[in-house]
Amino acid sequence: MPYDIRTYRRQKQDKDLHSFTATVKDTDLWIGVDSKSYRPDFKKRVEDLVWRERRVLEGFITREPEFKASLEPYLLPPQAPNLAVIMARAGNQVGVGPMAAVAGAFAELVGKEMMKLTGEVIVENGGDVFLKIKKKRKISIYVGDSPFSNRLALEIRPSETPLGVCTSSGIVGPSYSKGKAHGVVVLSPSTPLADAAATYLGNLIIKREDVEKTLEESRKISGIKGVLIIKDDKLGAWGRIRLVSP
Repeated sequence: MPYDIRTYRRQKQDKDLHSFTATVKDTDLWIGVDSKSYRPDFKKRVEDLVWRERRVLEGFITREPEFKASLEPYLLPPQAPNLAVIMARAGNQVGVGPMAAVAGAFAELVGKEMMKLTGEVIVENGGDVFLKIKKKRKISIYVGDSPFSNRLALEIRPSETPLGVCTSSGIVGPSYSKGKAHGVVVLSPSTPLADAAATYLGNLIIKREDVEKTLEESRKISGIKGVLIIKDDKLGAWGRIRLVSP
């Protein structure tokens, strides 16, 4: 979520999860799996996967530097790698560049790999979260100096997962945003789409009066299941957004 930048790993963790981190260059992952399934080789398995995919993606960017630089929809050349296709498809759907989906794409990539090994997995990448869970979980919301900061959490239910929960902020954190939202949170079965959509919607929020029209705009995006927008002391939401105490 928006944050300082890594939020999920800093909230109080459920005791039934075993957590570990995996870092490859600037990809910094926190991963929680059900304790009964955990194996010591999980960390290496994740890092090897990320290394492989990063090498392929970085090689593609060397040949196609506009892929990384573009803030607009990007037309992929033939034989683009799979991860680039996933990112571009998500960005193109909502009208932003493919890199707006990179954190969500890696979170989902790792999450789906871990689903082969464990019944429950949560992956956080720079604040964007992929979940496949067996019991209700909470994701705390930190939105800087907004009065809602640290006072709310999202409740996620097992039947809604696999699910991506991604946030864009123009106030908190280093991620680029044209807007001034304290936080725009998007839920989608596609974590890359949630990531790209959060960026797009966050770009539309300049003042608190923009909340309603941005919520209406978000309803036009096929594939998202819920949106939460916070600007200063104003909050708006629709869809599968259940707010509970942290």
